[in-house]
Amino acid sequence: EVQLVESGGGLVQAGDSLRLSCEASGFTFDDYAIGWFRQAPGKEREGVSCIITSDNATTYADSVKGRFTISRDNAKKTVNLQMDSLKPEDTAVYSCAQSLTDLLVTTSPTDYGSWGQGTQVTISS
Repeated sequence: EVQLVESGGGLVQAGDSLRLSCEASGFTFDDYAIGWFRQAPGKEREGVSCIITSDNATTYADSVKGRFTISRDNAKKTVNLQMDSLKPEDTAVYSCAQSLTDLLVTTSPTDYGSWGQGTQVTISS
């Protein structure tokens, strides 16, 4: 059974940093890209970042580019999202997901098959 468990969320002030982790199990981790998504109340799910295994290629949403950094540790089956210079508009539930393939660097939710439960990130102004 595929399992994705997020951790590291919390309440911080604008300008602070948080580091989210996504721990995966139940599948061959190296064979799949992992993405991070977020959803704020009343808004659609937004793709934040993705990392693939083959060459550690990454992609970021324009709204987080230069502030967020995604990385993966294949030995620990973990993908981390370092979030710096946080803004109130970054407030959302952040979820990680397993892509349907490792061939694409994508943040389209339709390219992902299994999802974690999410972790709340709240940024106060």
